[in-house]
Amino acid sequence: MTAFAERPTAARVDRAVDEQWRTEAAPHRAVRYVWAGLRIALGWTFLWAFLDKLFGLGHETEAKAAWINGGSPTEGFLKFGAAGPFKGFYNGIAGAAWADWLFMAALVAIGVALLLGIGLRVTAVAGGLLLLMMWTAVLPPENNPFLDDHLIDAAVLAGIALTAAGDTLGLGRGWARLPIVRRNPWLR
Repeated sequence: MTAFAERPTAARVDRAVDEQWRTEAAPHRAVRYVWAGLRIALGWTFLWAFLDKLFGLGHETEAKAAWINGGSPTEGFLKFGAAGPFKGFYNGIAGAAWADWLFMAALVAIGVALLLGIGLRVTAVAGGLLLLMMWTAVLPPENNPFLDDHLIDAAVLAGIALTAAGDTLGLGRGWARLPIVRRNPWLR
């Protein structure tokens, strides 16, 4: 007799994952929802920063300084708010068109990806890098000699990616089933 090893198909794997979700213990389910809530909250934080700088909604950016009205989303903070050992670097790129475009693209891409729950590994790296740069722009932090919300948010981004937080209240499971994501797990 010949024994055939049955290879798992995508459908079998998907059914196994669905079954695992149905039989999950309540504490694990609660943890999934906490991470999903953090993902959505952080996504809204990035998206709101983009919208406020784009349209000048009056929270941090006045309408006359909005990007659509010719303002620069990087100039004010990087020219006047940067401090510490990297102040010269940030003052030098303040208001540069490439810095404005890169910053705004990062804000909207990170915010949308977090809200949708897709591409969280790439999002965590990009968002972590952006947050690290924002942290270095204000060294030393105002209320602590080392730690501030930028580093905490970067750690939360890592947790979001490591726990597949996009699978809960997001499109993460469907995203993971896409052929390109299956071939390139770093896109998960």
